[in-house]
Amino acid sequence: METTQKIIDAMKGAGKALKAGEITELTGLDKKEVDKAMKILKENDQIISPKRCFWEAK
Repeated sequence: METTQKIIDAMKGAGKALKAGEITELTGLDKKEVDKAMKILKENDQIISPKRCFWEAK
């Protein structure tokens, strides 16, 4: 599964806004991979930040 899709699935599965560290734990991915993928997701407007340092899928 693609990294970005794993992150989206983890966000939707959690049912709440998550910190990057929590996403790393849930997906089992490396922190650097998560950071890169989240940057792409932000640029593509697929995730939003409801409050500082927390992210959720649109």
